[in-house]
Amino acid sequence: MNFIKTTEQDSNYNHLEKMSVTELLSNINNEDKTVPLAVEKALPEIENLTTQIVTKLQNGGRIFYLGAGTSGRLGVLDASECPPTFGVSPEMVVGIIAGGDTAIRNAVEFAEDSKNQGWLDLQAHHISSKDVVVGIAASGTTPYVISALEACNKNNIVTGCIACNKNSPLGNVAQFPIEVLVGPEFVTGSSRMKAGTAQKLVLNMLSTATMILLGKIKGNKMVDMQLSNKKLVERGEKMLVLELNIDQTEASALLTKYGNVRNVLKNYKNEY
Repeated sequence: MNFIKTTEQDSNYNHLEKMSVTELLSNINNEDKTVPLAVEKALPEIENLTTQIVTKLQNGGRIFYLGAGTSGRLGVLDASECPPTFGVSPEMVVGIIAGGDTAIRNAVEFAEDSKNQGWLDLQAHHISSKDVVVGIAASGTTPYVISALEACNKNNIVTGCIACNKNSPLGNVAQFPIEVLVGPEFVTGSSRMKAGTAQKLVLNMLSTATMILLGKIKGNKMVDMQLSNKKLVERGEKMLVLELNIDQTEASALLTKYGNVRNVLKNYKNEY
């Protein structure tokens, strides 16, 4: 296997400690500018995995993000934002991180090195062939993730991945791999930087495109969002004012009665 871990190669910059604040920020920004272009090259692979996810969710399945460290945290982040944004069950998109919830805030030593815990963590959610599992690992070498995807493959569960090295062990295990080649990090090996940004961009695409295709967006509005704070209530009212040509007082009353924007839109004509 011809595998070169470019995410661990030496930075294109040296003597970082001698740079001014302006130089540091400018150089980090210059590196960050390359990330969307790297993601663009992976769009066909992102499309393939998105199609698989949509099919599974349309048939009652779920999507699981599985990762360690920064990669795991990004998966948990994307999963946790789906219920309030799209009004779906917390069980539809699930983020699992090596070391459990403690690892969201604090590093759990050697959690990513386990070759059986990833599959055990998935089994705790009663994983089945109706679901899809996306392994996330910048290096593409994390044992926790690789072994879990190997077990999924053996159990007829669709697998995908988001990695930042070409022909990585993880990419070779996943049925639908996404490999975004961001190159060396500004700080050598610090994959929380460009690799993390790339993973976040891909996760945004996977979840957002999926939810749109599942009908969770009307026009360009989050009509199924949970009205969990004042800002979101006001956003819902504004949607209704524009969509139905009513005033804010009426929009507020309708939201109170029906609970969310979609329900108002479905019932509005019946009321009048």
